[in-house]
Amino acid sequence: MVQLECRMYENTYPEPEDVVMVQVKDIQEMGAYVQLLEYNNIHGMIMLSELSRRRIRSVNKLLRVGRQEVCLVVRVDKEKGYIDLSKRRVTPEDLQRMEEKWNKSRAVHSIMRHVAETVEVDLEDLYQRWGWPLYRRFGHAYDGFRQILVDPSISNDLEITEKEKEELMKNIQRKLTPTVMRFRADIEVYCFRFEGIDAVKEALLLGESEGTDESPVKVKLVKPPLYVVTTNCLDKTQGIDILQRAVEKIKTKILEKNGKFTMKEEPRAISDRDDRLLSRLMDELEERNREVSGDEESEEEIIIEEEVEEE
Repeated sequence: MVQLECRMYENTYPEPEDVVMVQVKDIQEMGAYVQLLEYNNIHGMIMLSELSRRRIRSVNKLLRVGRQEVCLVVRVDKEKGYIDLSKRRVTPEDLQRMEEKWNKSRAVHSIMRHVAETVEVDLEDLYQRWGWPLYRRFGHAYDGFRQILVDPSISNDLEITEKEKEELMKNIQRKLTPTVMRFRADIEVYCFRFEGIDAVKEALLLGESEGTDESPVKVKLVKPPLYVVTTNCLDKTQGIDILQRAVEKIKTKILEKNGKFTMKEEPRAISDRDDRLLSRLMDELEERNREVSGDEESEEEIIIEEEVEEE
């Protein structure tokens, strides 16, 4: 029987200060018992005092059995197998980094399991021979798989059989084919000086110049002075970096022209839902503008009629 259960990383236990993904298994008065999903479901505990920075009225409002949570490792006793965790010490930055890491690790684990099952080799054996070496070489095996897609000769340096290599290539081609992601930043730009309109236009065009053929930067007006800056890119880090540079150019230029700049929403990856919400907002604003224009014309007609009557 092929053994398909194995931790995702080379270390058997996480280290203190590591951020991990857990699943809540049981909730007691003293805290919550969880399983560390990346470490083959070894057990850990979140003490009541480590659940939240605020006063806790009900643990059940903070945690639910079966739900996944991001935690920070406080203490590890490898001899006794105790792992103390904290939910309240996790920062927003930790959450963002963990989301990306977890998605990568889960994708790698799925591919590794499928290869192990197909070639009938224990999962941990595959990890030891070429999974964890890819983590060491590329920082994450996911990035190693992506590189193998571009340059299959990388696998020649791994302790991998031809059958395993064939199955690995099939899986990463099917599951890791790059998809274009969309990115957006929301900014306010305005200038009340005589040349204000030209200053805003110049700043926005300068921001758009940061785009490339593969990842063009576009600026769209929502309603003055709110604009959205968007781009598309295959790589999340690169996409956000492009927008950050574009937004910085806009900020520098408009301030140079004695205008004002406000970052409303930092550059981020967006979903189809975000696009739909923005499109709906812009449609509503356009409809309001039509109604206002219509009202103004009606008022003007009334005034003209009154003047005619007075004459």
